[in-house]
Amino acid sequence: MNVKTAKRLLREEIWNKLEKEHVARFPPICFGHIPDFSGSEEAAEEVRFLKEWKEANVVFVNPDYAQHKIRENALLDGKTLVMASPRLKQGYVVVLPKDVKNASLASTIKGAFRFGKTMDLHIIPKPDLIVEGSVAVDLNGNRLGKGGGYGDVEIQALKGAFGLIPVVTTVHELQIVEKVPVKEKDEKVSVIVTPNGAIYC
Repeated sequence: MNVKTAKRLLREEIWNKLEKEHVARFPPICFGHIPDFSGSEEAAEEVRFLKEWKEANVVFVNPDYAQHKIRENALLDGKTLVMASPRLKQGYVVVLPKDVKNASLASTIKGAFRFGKTMDLHIIPKPDLIVEGSVAVDLNGNRLGKGGGYGDVEIQALKGAFGLIPVVTTVHELQIVEKVPVKEKDEKVSVIVTPNGAIYC
C-alpha cells in the first residue's frame, strides 16, 4: 500500500471513530476537516501549562475551529497572535492583544480579519511557538492533517523564514495512533496535548 492510500484510510478511520464515539463537535460530520473534538477547550488550557507557551511572546495558530480557544488564550495572555488565513489565500493575519477588547471574537477567522492586519510571511513577527491541528498523530510526532497539505506548508514556511520553532498539536486521545504513514517532506510536532495533559515527542 502506498503512503497516500495509507493516509487516506487512516483519516477515514479516525473520522469514523470520532463520529461513532460522539467526540466530533463542529462540524459533527468531520470528514474532510480538522475536527473540533470534545475537550478541545480543556486541551487549550493544558497548552497554557507548557514551558514553551509561557515563554512565547508570539504564537502562530492554525485557523481551524478546534484551536479557537488557543487563539483566544494567546490574546488573553498578552501574546501576539499570528494566524494563517484559510488556505493561505490572504497570507497571514497578525492580531495584537492591545487592539482587542473581545478576545473570543478576535480569535475567530472573521474577528481576526477585523481586528488584525494581513501580512506577508517576510514581515510577520517571528513566532516563538506553532500550534497546529491534526486528524491523527503518533508518539514519534508524526502528524496527519486533513489532506490539503496546508499544515505542512505553514510549518515549513515559518521554519524556513525563522529557523527552528517548537510545534504543538492538540487532539483527543482517540486521535493518537500507533503509527502515522509519512513522506519525507511531512513535518513533525514536538508536543501532543490532549484534554488530560501533554506528551513530548
